[in-house]
Amino acid sequence: MMHNDMFGNTMWAGHWLWMLVMAIVVVVPVWRICQRVGYPGWMGILVLIPVVNLVLLYFIAFADWPNDRNKSGDA
Repeated sequence: MMHNDMFGNTMWAGHWLWMLVMAIVVVVPVWRICQRVGYPGWMGILVLIPVVNLVLLYFIAFADWPNDRNKSGDA
């Protein structure tokens, strides 16, 4: 039997606000990390895509960072 309650088939509006806040909480630090290691900041948005976020994590962890290459060339 179907229930005709207030939240039937619709998403609660606060849910979308909560998802936006959580996305900002996750994307902003990853954006800054990407910038600090020498990659474009927009790569931080990739953390929102499932599986791609894991690839991004491993890429940042094991790739040669452009900022490290620049510092080693200065010395």
